[in-house]
Amino acid sequence: MLIDLELLENNNILIDNDFSFPKEYKHTDIKRLDNLHISGIISKDDFNNIHLDLDITGKMLLEDSISLDDVYYTFSSKIDEDLEENLKNNSKTIDIIDILWQNILLEVPLRYTEVKDYNKYQGDGWKLISDKDIIYNNPFKELIEKKEEE
Repeated sequence: MLIDLELLENNNILIDNDFSFPKEYKHTDIKRLDNLHISGIISKDDFNNIHLDLDITGKMLLEDSISLDDVYYTFSSKIDEDLEENLKNNSKTIDIIDILWQNILLEVPLRYTEVKDYNKYQGDGWKLISDKDIIYNNPFKELIEKKEEE
């Protein structure tokens, strides 16, 4: 997304676009980005500092941490930063794709699941339990009590 910096000399630049990333940005846990929308203002102050004030919203397709199914994760991110360290001297345009991508990557959860029923995730001698089950129905309760008695 190239921004013409000469347009900033007299006015702010308003951004209100739907956007998709090129293929070279997709080597992450994000399988797909849908409904990506960028809105906000790019402005220049009296000291020629360029300021981004942008909102990014969208849906990312991720792998469920438990079921391994594809699930959508809705996210939003706020960018509020100055670009003087990102600018090269005498450049007339700036590409903000890298800045957008870095902020989107910060929104990717380490683990995400939409599984509500853990009962179908069990096998021979094991089963998946929720955090509530650990507190109220701890399968190791008897062992813990025996150890405390000793």
